[in-house]
Amino acid sequence: MITALMACMVVRAANVVTIEYNGATATVTIPDNLAAYVTCSSGTSSHVKLVQSDNVADGAPGEITYQLSGSSDDGGFEMTGSYKCTVKLVEVTLNNPSGPAINIDDGKRIELNASKDGGASTLSDGANGDWKACVYTKGHFELKGKGTLNIVGNTAHAISSKEYMQVKNLTLNITGAKKDGIHCKQYFWMQSGKITISGAKDDGIQVELDGDTSTGILPDHEDADADIDEDSGNCYLDDGTLSIKDLGKSAIKTDGQVIISGGTQDYDASAVSENNNPATAITVVRSDDTRANDTTGGEVIYDVTGRQLKDIRKGQIVIIKHGSEVRKVILK
Repeated sequence: MITALMACMVVRAANVVTIEYNGATATVTIPDNLAAYVTCSSGTSSHVKLVQSDNVADGAPGEITYQLSGSSDDGGFEMTGSYKCTVKLVEVTLNNPSGPAINIDDGKRIELNASKDGGASTLSDGANGDWKACVYTKGHFELKGKGTLNIVGNTAHAISSKEYMQVKNLTLNITGAKKDGIHCKQYFWMQSGKITISGAKDDGIQVELDGDTSTGILPDHEDADADIDEDSGNCYLDDGTLSIKDLGKSAIKTDGQVIISGGTQDYDASAVSENNNPATAITVVRSDDTRANDTTGGEVIYDVTGRQLKDIRKGQIVIIKHGSEVRKVILK
């Protein structure tokens, strides 16, 4: 039993490709069991280029982790593949004057994990380029870890994903962007952690549809495989602290809605744009608040489809109309 357990641990440890940056060079170490699945075409250059074989999807060796550490003022990480993976940042500092700091051309789930080991990781790119972001992924993007990640986007967005984006536990500091701080399609979901966005020339967070129409509020948006998720265009703020300031345009801009169920929001509520129209941010109102229950005192309550309500319940998202004032609230 002990032998079997040790063998299992060895296999898991061997599923890590390490990339250590040192100025103009990088040392890429590919374990023997991954040699048939990962190819490095960049040699010892600090502009690391890896290709992950489609055969990884066969179940052997399983998910691969790419661990980045060290420092380079002229380097980056590029990975092409078609199977989910994790990119782990361990106190890495990367500046790429000629492209994205991290570019993942992979349409599957990509986890970017900022390790709490050591200090913070910092990523930046050069100015006046033609790439989409300092950090870009083709697939749905999960930013996790209990460490700190600092990003600045000097050409376009700081972070961009072609699909939806989730943030959990991470402390994320975006200190500048030529366009949006965070840009994604389908939906943006902040589960926990701390996000600070400042100095974005366009929007703090922008969420676009990946289709023609919005599916509305999705209580099961965490189901990443459900087709209904693809067109919501929503921004979900469940917990954590979100601070957005010093912007060129909107704090949050969505093709769907902004749904706040918890956490702390620190941004100008008037700078929220839902469905590309100026809108008041969703506020939190308790279900026992007399303002929310008093339909005889000039306030009328509707659901999100416009149907008038007489009974309300905890957790419900409603629209309250009082004279010419209309506000959207979550009842708690």
